[in-house]
Amino acid sequence: MNIKDQYKVLEFGDLGDERGKLVVVEGARDIPFEIKRVFYIYGSDSEVVRGQHANRNSEFVLINVSGSSKVRVDNGFEEEVIELNRPRMGLYLPTMVWKDMYDFSADSVLLVLANTHYDGNEYIRDYDEFIKEVGGTRRR
Repeated sequence: MNIKDQYKVLEFGDLGDERGKLVVVEGARDIPFEIKRVFYIYGSDSEVVRGQHANRNSEFVLINVSGSSKVRVDNGFEEEVIELNRPRMGLYLPTMVWKDMYDFSADSVLLVLANTHYDGNEYIRDYDEFIKEVGGTRRR
């Protein structure tokens, strides 16, 4: 499957007015699942790489609500890099996509919405194991 067919860049509406910006993101409306977990990453510098895993059950939407970061997505056959640099922009990631988040700006706050509660057993943290599970051909 083509990697561009797996992830989706989302654009959220701006409901602000003269008082300032307002962005609303609702589960099962603006994103393709009900939200069960929310976390955010901040204080990472441009040299740090976060993520470095795939998930068997969890889907995610990543939103850089402040600053910017890059996300490398990999399906085992090809990879793509998406820059998150607008607070109205979200990146939907389905299950079984390897993800690396990196190149964080000094003011980066990366908000992550998930469709599952945390379960460490559904994480694949070894790239070679991920390649085996998806029948991929890429090597790092």
